Amino acid sequence: MDRRTALAIATVAFLGAPLSIDDAVAQQRSLKDQLVGTWMLVSYDTTPANGTKRQIASPKGILIFDAGGRYATFATRGDRPKYRSATNPTTEEIAATVRDYVAANFGTWSVNEADKTLTRRLEGALNPNNEGSETKATVNLSGDELKITSVTPAASGNRTDQVYRRAR
Repeated sequence: MDRRTALAIATVAFLGAPLSIDDAVAQQRSLKDQLVGTWMLVSYDTTPANGTKRQIASPKGILIFDAGGRYATFATRGDRPKYRSATNPTTEEIAATVRDYVAANFGTWSVNEADKTLTRRLEGALNPNNEGSETKATVNLSGDELKITSVTPAASGNRTDQVYRRAR
């Protein structure tokens, strides 16, 4: 083997080592540890029991999990109209604003490592009827992409699929 070949092999091995180490470390970390951080909303779809999928237009949102078991989330349509008067919105404009919020709540969270489920206990929510409730969802985490799927029996079996990317 000549010097150039040996140098090329050594360089490839050296540069590829951090990637395989990062993958191995991620696989060894618990799901809870991997979820901790800030996530930006990519998509938010709701499918009622009748199967008619509804995609939220240009969604904007954030999901934050802290290591102490607290979370906060906010999601809305990204194409919401502005108020005609920023200091004096009409009752109709305020009602439309509330309807355009997809989710806004905070509380505590935990995971079941065995079945990869996330449980959130809502302490505060835009919809006061949701306060004190608990939601369970399946979690699929692949690199910097997080998929959360939940079915809400209280909402007539609505299925919600959310996709987030880790914030940088």
